[in-house]
Amino acid sequence: MKTFNLSILLSLAVTVCCVPISQVAEQDESFAESYLKKFFNLTEESNSVVRRGISPLTRKLADMQKFFGLHITGTLDADTLAMMKKPRCGVPDVKIARFSTFGGDLKWDKKSLTYRIENYTPDMSAAEVDDSIARALQVWARVTPLRFSRIYSGTADIMISFNRRAHRDGYPFDGPDGTLAHAFAPAPGLGGDAHFDDDETFTFRSNSGYVLFMVAAHEFGHSLGLSHSDDPGALMYPVYSYRNPDTFTLHRDDINGIQSLYGPNPDVDPREPEPTAPTTPDACDSTMVLDAVATLRGEMLFFKDSFFWRSYPQSNTPQQTLITNFWPDAPVNIDAAYESQQLDRLLLFKGRRVWAFNAYDLAPGYPKSISSFGLPQSVKKVDAVLYDQASGKTLLFAGDSYYSYDEARKTMDQGFPKRVDETFTGLTTKVTAAFQYRGFSYVYSGPYMFEYSLRSGRLFRVLRNDYFLRCTRY
Repeated sequence: MKTFNLSILLSLAVTVCCVPISQVAEQDESFAESYLKKFFNLTEESNSVVRRGISPLTRKLADMQKFFGLHITGTLDADTLAMMKKPRCGVPDVKIARFSTFGGDLKWDKKSLTYRIENYTPDMSAAEVDDSIARALQVWARVTPLRFSRIYSGTADIMISFNRRAHRDGYPFDGPDGTLAHAFAPAPGLGGDAHFDDDETFTFRSNSGYVLFMVAAHEFGHSLGLSHSDDPGALMYPVYSYRNPDTFTLHRDDINGIQSLYGPNPDVDPREPEPTAPTTPDACDSTMVLDAVATLRGEMLFFKDSFFWRSYPQSNTPQQTLITNFWPDAPVNIDAAYESQQLDRLLLFKGRRVWAFNAYDLAPGYPKSISSFGLPQSVKKVDAVLYDQASGKTLLFAGDSYYSYDEARKTMDQGFPKRVDETFTGLTTKVTAAFQYRGFSYVYSGPYMFEYSLRSGRLFRVLRNDYFLRCTRY
């Protein structure tokens, strides 16, 4: 029987609320054991290993926690169980690294590949499917010597089809949600083929279903020989992420992976500056300057580039995800953020505009101009925002000054702007982020965070900006 590698892309990374550790029940333990057998090669091992105190289950739990950047405990804690219950890819995550390949000779030995679309989904027009597939292949052609041409009959290198349930490859689909698609690594026969579950709702651009371009681009990575990456910003991360096809840029990790197999695109002029590929910010980088920090219903949110981390009381590990996974209409690389108590909304600032979100949805009438707060036209952007619980005032930092906005009256207070260093002792450089937590105000400037009492004006401590954003590497 021919040996091949199968990759299954599973559905959107929906929010999974952590449960208290005491609620990790027997059925959860059974679920976790099955999960580790399927994805981390958990096997029954000899009693001698157990006698030495190294439980196979403990070791595989630690492997899984390391792969997903969780706190490594080797025990089934709430964060680990929550991660296990997220929809995900069906290929094992045995390679704990950034990009990975299927290994061996599982790559194409030619540069010109053919593809054929055997049938269509009723969710989209044929033209939309054609465009999505072609653009998804171009994602990889743009950074490699690979070139793709479409054929309309016969057997192509990459056969593309939409199927339901069992479809004669030994890997039946599971109906709506769950498994979205799967693809086979380069090899004779099924190798390179990509199958999409026609019980899903595929879309051309809308985030109300699964964007076919994103699903296909991931699957074609497998068709070309890539396995999965543990980088949450990579296209080859096991979990589906919504991104706008019109602005999508291939991640540096994906480029490194595919070029390790095929090399760079020879048609790119080396004298031309290469567009900067996005990378994933690292919570363990003590020099990182955060874009914004905010609280939201008891959680702390830390924004950087296209990502944010969520930290909440039940969690030992800040969870990193793409901003557009939670708020598809949100900007990225934001300037500031805060939670409006009056509006019960999260506000994100970028340039001269502000967005307000009610749960995941953009509030009606937004984005608005930042002048809606009463800021003068001379203010081109807001650097940070801090809401003071005691006074009900919102402080908006811009350059070396700050303004005070009355949330209840929806007016700017008289006597502002004031210089930042008049109120915040020791702050001599630009404010880059700010938020309030347990009565203390935390004002960030570059890689440092200043802890103040607004009531007394006292500076208590100067901390590194990763004080609340816990590094889980060690």
